[in-house]
Amino acid sequence: MGIISSCRYNSWGCFLSSATVTIIDYGIGNIQAFRNIYSRLNISVEVASTPVELSRAQKIILPGVGAFDWAMERLSSSGLQETLTALVVKEKIPILGICVGMQMMAKRSEEGVLAGLGWFDAEVRRFDPNDEYLPHMGWNDVSPVHPNKLFKGIIDPKFYFLHSYFFSPSQSFQSLATTNYGIEFTSAVANEHIYGVQFHPEKSHNWGIKLLKNFVEL
Repeated sequence: MGIISSCRYNSWGCFLSSATVTIIDYGIGNIQAFRNIYSRLNISVEVASTPVELSRAQKIILPGVGAFDWAMERLSSSGLQETLTALVVKEKIPILGICVGMQMMAKRSEEGVLAGLGWFDAEVRRFDPNDEYLPHMGWNDVSPVHPNKLFKGIIDPKFYFLHSYFFSPSQSFQSLATTNYGIEFTSAVANEHIYGVQFHPEKSHNWGIKLLKNFVEL
């Protein structure tokens, strides 16, 4: 059985239940990997590629791969950005951004010129461009900064990374976890109901499965 709680309606009059997680499909990210994980957890999952489908969401996954500007352009052209912003900013619907999906939550990125969603007072910065070991690719330790529900029950967390830019929040208390790759950088963040992780939980075996389950149970 999925996680069951009292039902409610959002401002669109759409029925909401915490047993369902919605994955945004704007042409980016491994949607099927998330569907497979939640199906194995017996948690109801939906994929939203239209504003109407997205408006039913109670928990949202925003996947992302590739360049910052390209991802922002895809989200804008999908027609989903306005509904997504309303849900997250006005309705306070919990959301988890993955990799570039997390970076898009910042105000801007050194990788491009387009504005981000601006849900964090943060910039996305490039690792040392002279570093021959870019991108940061493969498994690495993730160290929670303080106890938090997203990492609840995850022992010695290790996750899979693939990126050359990192999220830099101006407010350090929004950092949930850090990782070391030449420098110590923020690898997970939270701003109230808005969460982001730089790594790929869908590629991180039991650690990732547990984190995705924790998100639904927040």
